[in-house]
Amino acid sequence: MHESELLARVPEGLLINGEWRPAEGGRTLDVHDPATGQLVKQIADASVADGKAAMDAAAAAFPAWAATPARERAELLRHTFDLLKDRAEDFALLMTIEMGKPLAEARGEVTYGAEFVRWFSEEAAHVQGRYGANPEGTGRMIVSQHPVGPCYLITPWNFPLAMATRKIAPALAAGCTVVIKPAELTPLTTMFFAQLLVEAGLPAGVVNVVTTSTAGPVSEAIIGDPRLRKLSFTGSTPVGQRLLAQAAPGVLRTSMELGGNAPFIVFDDADLDKAVAGAMAAKFRNVGQACTAANRFIVHRSLVEEFTERVTAQVKGMKIGRGTESGVSIGPLIDDRAVAKARQLVDDAVERGAELRAGGQALEGPGTFYEPTVVSDVPEGSDILREEIFGPVLAIVPFDDEDDAVRIANDTEYGLVSYVYTENLARGQRMIERLETGMMGLNIGVVSNAAAPFGGWKFSGLGREGGAEGIHEYLQTKYTLTPNPFG
Repeated sequence: MHESELLARVPEGLLINGEWRPAEGGRTLDVHDPATGQLVKQIADASVADGKAAMDAAAAAFPAWAATPARERAELLRHTFDLLKDRAEDFALLMTIEMGKPLAEARGEVTYGAEFVRWFSEEAAHVQGRYGANPEGTGRMIVSQHPVGPCYLITPWNFPLAMATRKIAPALAAGCTVVIKPAELTPLTTMFFAQLLVEAGLPAGVVNVVTTSTAGPVSEAIIGDPRLRKLSFTGSTPVGQRLLAQAAPGVLRTSMELGGNAPFIVFDDADLDKAVAGAMAAKFRNVGQACTAANRFIVHRSLVEEFTERVTAQVKGMKIGRGTESGVSIGPLIDDRAVAKARQLVDDAVERGAELRAGGQALEGPGTFYEPTVVSDVPEGSDILREEIFGPVLAIVPFDDEDDAVRIANDTEYGLVSYVYTENLARGQRMIERLETGMMGLNIGVVSNAAAPFGGWKFSGLGREGGAEGIHEYLQTKYTLTPNPFG
């Protein structure tokens, strides 16, 4: 499908109570292609009043949706999955247009994002409680699960489909209604997906979409509504902390998938072919713009030079360009601020004594491109080892022994994911115990899967998305005691 034809099919309004409608006062916001800087679509820009209307719709729709049989909710999600797979190319192209990732990676995200819809369509009918005698034998205990209530979902710009599906799908499967606010920079994919849900037969008000350039006031009004019972956010740790403070007065259930600073450890007994391949996947997926991206490559001193030479050779061969172009593996960063941050982190490391092996330059426009970059011998204390890079920069630090590697890896406030390469089974098991992260890839560079619990420790967040754990984020437990039926 031609880009202009596809964009014409994407809604322009806010989805509130089953209808796409303009924002209050006709307010609009512009969505641009980061590879060209060009305007691709103008959409509704929600006000506080629009956010409250979306919350009204979600609250009104909740009782009927919660009472809908689980099998019906499951079938609707399964139908949505089928529609999504049928239109995979449309969704992939739309993501490439609004976010910039190479088309091949966008296709991968469609597959990944769709799996959350299928997974939770299967989980919907499998929510279980328990029944049994109390220890004293005087009664019977019934433990049941119930939808938590209307939910507010806030998604980031870097995975426009997957971040929406892994929040919306478990909420709907559990019987919750939602208001979702996609990122201002990449709202079109979420709007397109919401339209797919409507086409699949979703009742009015069950999913409501508000796109806005004034996220703070709109979110504050929704979070402050006493009818809201759940907040799920994916984004930076500072924003997550502010949202947690706003959620506290309402004692909201919260899920927070926040920042990361992932260590990628290569031990002296690692299979270097596997380690190099894993490093390229863990670092340059989504142009490095992923919370799971490897941030610090901690490599044993005996292998560090060979590892550096091999990843540098691959990095120098990467093609930069608009994601729709053939063979492109590095698309644009999301905006000028992302380019400036990558430049600052690399410059700081080099000024402290790191060696620039490849890249290190922003490209002239149009578009917001930064060269894929390798810096080696990065000194401890460098900004690039403390801050989340969120760009195509591979930073290498040597280490001497296992304790040294663990110390460097854990020397961060974050704890989302870690990667370890070793052929020693016992060492791999020790790393599971010693590394302070909620996820770990052992001899593998990509860990995300709809069937697995995604989430971190420490400042990387609260709760889990995906897996059997994911639906329980949208359920609350009730315990009932009845008399002994036998007297």
